[in-house]
Amino acid sequence: MDTFAKYAGMIVTCGLIAGCSRDSANTASTQVQSRDADASSMVGLKSEGSDHNRKIAMRDECDPTDPAWAPTGGCLLARGAVRVAEFNAFLRSPLTIPANGSLVGHPAWRNEPSYLSVEVGKSVRVTNEGGRVHTFTEVAAFGGGRVPPLNIALSPAPECPGSVNVAPGERVSLEGLPLGIHKFQCCIHPWMRAVVRVSPETHSHS
Repeated sequence: MDTFAKYAGMIVTCGLIAGCSRDSANTASTQVQSRDADASSMVGLKSEGSDHNRKIAMRDECDPTDPAWAPTGGCLLARGAVRVAEFNAFLRSPLTIPANGSLVGHPAWRNEPSYLSVEVGKSVRVTNEGGRVHTFTEVAAFGGGRVPPLNIALSPAPECPGSVNVAPGERVSLEGLPLGIHKFQCCIHPWMRAVVRVSPETHSHS
């Protein structure tokens, strides 16, 4: 229990700082709209037919009034309810063997949707609608990220050291994904996962 308490106490001062200290310089100073804001209006995306079916939002619910977020880049949400202490409490499940727990992660840190099916040749737009920095990194297999205290029992995914940050309000576009199943995760918060299935093009009849 002493060892567990030691590492639990390090999550804020060590884990979050390691994951986000180098991200703070890239973080916009303006607040991101609330999680209910329309993604297309927030980032200036053009609306086009079923385009909403090809979007993924990276979300979190950090509380901007909690000063404990400040050392690791702050929280740029206009509204949010999760304080750092609550974030840490959700990191692991004690109902495992060994008793040091396994990674769970706060469910408010998530990708929506976590599963998406698109036709080949279609792009997928991924927007950070949270108040914290995330990544959306394709991996061969789901694993841990680049912040060891947030990995718990997971081995880091080899793709994570070179992962690209996506600051609050920023977006990335996935272009030219080949046929098949593609796995993506956040390399800071590795329980944030998504699968994109790329299927052959279908021709609808008029």
